[in-house]
Parts: sequence; C-alpha cells; structure tokens
Amino acid sequence: MIDKALIGGRKYYALIAVLLGVIGVGVLFYLWQFFYGLGITGLSRDVSWGLYIAQFTFLVGVAASAVMVVLPYYLHNYKVFGKITVLGEFLAIASVAMCMLFIFVDMGQPLRVLNVILHPTPNSVMFWDFMVLTGYLLLNLVIGWISLDCERKGVAPPKWIKPFIYLSIPWAVSIHTVTAFLYAGLPGRHLWLTAILAARFIASAFASGPSLLIILCLIVRKTTRFDPGKEAIQTLAKIVAYAMTINVFFLGLEFFTAFYSGIPGHQHSLVYLYAGYEGHGGLIPWMWTSTALAAVALLLLINPGTRKNENILAFAVVAVFFSTWIDKGMGLVVGGFIPNPLEHVVEYTPSLPEVMITLGVWGIGFLILTILFKIAVSVKEQTAL
Repeated sequence: MIDKALIGGRKYYALIAVLLGVIGVGVLFYLWQFFYGLGITGLSRDVSWGLYIAQFTFLVGVAASAVMVVLPYYLHNYKVFGKITVLGEFLAIASVAMCMLFIFVDMGQPLRVLNVILHPTPNSVMFWDFMVLTGYLLLNLVIGWISLDCERKGVAPPKWIKPFIYLSIPWAVSIHTVTAFLYAGLPGRHLWLTAILAARFIASAFASGPSLLIILCLIVRKTTRFDPGKEAIQTLAKIVAYAMTINVFFLGLEFFTAFYSGIPGHQHSLVYLYAGYEGHGGLIPWMWTSTALAAVALLLLINPGTRKNENILAFAVVAVFFSTWIDKGMGLVVGGFIPNPLEHVVEYTPSLPEVMITLGVWGIGFLILTILFKIAVSVKEQTAL
C-alpha cells in the first residue's frame, strides 16, 4: 500500500514540498541547538520546561483521543465510525511520533534518551511514560495497517487483531494518565498538585483530538472523492461538545478550590496566568484568548442549530483546538513554574530557535499524517468503486 503515497496531483506534491521545507529549516535550527546547547532557548533554571514540553503534553492528548472512534466502532458496533476509525488511528500515530520528537529535542544531550532503555527504572514515571507511548504507537501501527490492508483486499480482519484492539482502548487512557502523573507527582508546584489533573487531561484530550479529526475529515471531503460521512462528523461534534464542557467544568473546580480555600500557593499560578503577579503577566493575553475561544466554541457546539451547520462547526472545532492548545500547553506547563518555590517570578518567552524547531517537529508530524491519510483515502476510494 505504500506505493499509494507516491501517486498524487500537484497540490499533494506541493504540500509535501512545503512540509519538507519547514522540516529542513527546523533541522538546521536543531543542529544549532545540538552543538550550542539549550542556551539558545528561552529556558532557565526556574523554567526548565517550555514550548517543547507544552507541545508534548498537548499532543499526548490528541493521540489518546483515537479511542473516541475505536471504542464506539469496535465495542458498540457503531458502524457510522467505520469510515473514519483508521483515520483516527493514523492521527494517533502521527501525534505519538511528534510526542517522542519533542522529548528528543528537549533533551540537552539527546543520546541520554537511550538511558531509559539501557537503564530502566520502574520507579520512575518517565520510564512508564516512555513505555506506554511506545506501546500505543505500535498498537495503532499494527491495528490501523492490518485493518486497512484487509479492507483493501475485501476480507475480514484476522481474529488475532481483536485482542490488540481491545487492549488499545484502556492503553489510550493510560498514556495521558501517566503524562498527568509526571506533573501531579511533583511537590512544590501548586498548579499541578491536584488529584483531578489526569481527569482534566483526558477531558481536554477528548475535546481537542476529535476536533482535529473533524477538521481533517472536512478537508478530506473537500479535496478527495472520499466522504467520511456527515453523521460521523456530527457524532464527533457531540463528543467534542460534551468533553469540552467537562474540561471547562474541571478548570472551574480548580479555581474554586484555590480561591475558596484561601491557600496562597494554589492561587498564585492562576493569578499570574489570568491577572498577572507582581507586575508580571506575559501569558495573560494568551489565557484570556483561550477562555474566549472556549466560551464561543461551547455556545456554537451545544446549540444543535449551529453545530449542524458545517461551516460554523469548522470554526467551533478550530476554536476548541486552539483553546486547549493554549490552556494545556503554555498555560499549564509554564504556569506551573511561576512563581518558583521561593515566590520569585522568572518569566519565559520561547526563542526563535525554539519556535523554528517546534515548527519542524510539527512539519514531521503532518508529513507522516499526510502520507498515512493519502494511503487510507486511496484505499477508501478504491474500495468504494
């Protein structure tokens, strides 16, 4: 089936060329970082995780969201998702690949990644995060590729694939739960020290991931002869509406706990993010933009009239995607470091090399996604004839 990725029109090859250009620029900046060190980034002793880890945290959720099409289709025989299940699995593959790359570029000495394999430490949450991400990547590769190949041949998937499918469902939840534990298990960081952080992560994942899948389905419908199905898109939109509502509710719980309890440590990070702290407030515009996008998206998604209008739906899911990208990325990661345990504020701003390397990793992810979607859509178009 790989040969199908080599056949395409001018627009397809133009997209590939643009992505390769973005990747090339990102690689050049990464080589600069590799030889010079993390000193070219905006990271510091006080803010040791920044743009790279923010993307990692967000994309783990996008990867985990594949379960929202796998579970209804395989466990509840929801045939409507039959056309898009493999698309969700391929989105998960691209997302996990980017997650791993963001960890790689965040390492000051990238060869140290091998220590996780060469010197496993089961008492480390990072070890388990590596294990669940690697396992989830392999599961989706096997399930997605075998299922698509069987569809191409017009035969039923082999029986041995079913245990892997059932295993992938709780595994999807585990990858984001373990990621949340990376934060929630760190003392002295009040923004992360909350029992519902894993629940917040999963709720936001089930909002942002299906939102991106809806966007991709609309693009596929417009640019190819394959139609993912209006009912499937509308069902995903309902999932996004419910998940985003729960995500906003959980965020509200954090505010209530922090401010009603009157504990200063739990308040300071939230104050910094939304109102500024001791004259510092670099993330205020971003957080209020995230809040506005979430509010508008919920109004449009909860209302059936606006949700069923696909032009409005497209705007709403884009708003959800960027709202969660801001809140769960820079807001959560950087906000957790400010103020530091000594109550001092050291702000963080990504440097140009960080931004370009980040764009390069996103370019690699979208290149993987483009190739996988090209193969999947070609098979879908072939079997529809």
